[in-house]
Amino acid sequence: MTIPSGALVLFSGGQDSTTCLAWALTRYDRVETIGFDYGQRHAVELLQRPILLKKMRAQAADWNSKLGEDHLIDLSLISKISSTAMTEDVEIVMQENGLPNTFVPGRNILFMTVAATVAYRRGLDVLVGGMCETDFSGYPDCRDDTMKALQVALNLGMATRIKLETPLMWIDKAQTWKLAQDLGGDALVDIIRADTHTCYLGERGALHEWGFGCGTCPACALRARGYRQFAGKK
Repeated sequence: MTIPSGALVLFSGGQDSTTCLAWALTRYDRVETIGFDYGQRHAVELLQRPILLKKMRAQAADWNSKLGEDHLIDLSLISKISSTAMTEDVEIVMQENGLPNTFVPGRNILFMTVAATVAYRRGLDVLVGGMCETDFSGYPDCRDDTMKALQVALNLGMATRIKLETPLMWIDKAQTWKLAQDLGGDALVDIIRADTHTCYLGERGALHEWGFGCGTCPACALRARGYRQFAGKK
């Protein structure tokens, strides 16, 4: 059996990607992170990334030794070729195609393609992403079928055997909070609550029981509901 040489985690600075980073740090001896600046409306998430990485290192000595280089990639072309509520100051609404206008066409496909290219250069053979189709906004590029097809395409196109891991794919937000607790205890839950950013509007004015955010956008609604379900079962 081939032992993975290491993992590259798609790390935005949000709840899901931070949980995925903790997941990777418990499984792989070498872990690097990658984030993307794509002109997102909630660019405050990028400011949280170094804060979170520092706190993740302080969580455990082995996490500190395993956590390697961080890569921040400019993908501002996304905001130039699409028009969405994630990249423009417009009201979040449902579109005629049944998807919210927070859906950024091709975003996760581009993210994974760029991540695979970086992983190739860095000698890493696992990509870890926080995609989920159990408790999400209906984005087609978050689906398990999309990730499986993309894994095949990437490996055919680069003659590699990179594996795409999506540890949150089949769990809801309450279970995501519980997974964080299982991985890093209440200390990690506190870090995710206070230091990650999920709100689509980039609101970090008031700290709620579930974290910072406007409290009304779809991302906040999912996060808040999940936390309350999780907290009620503790």
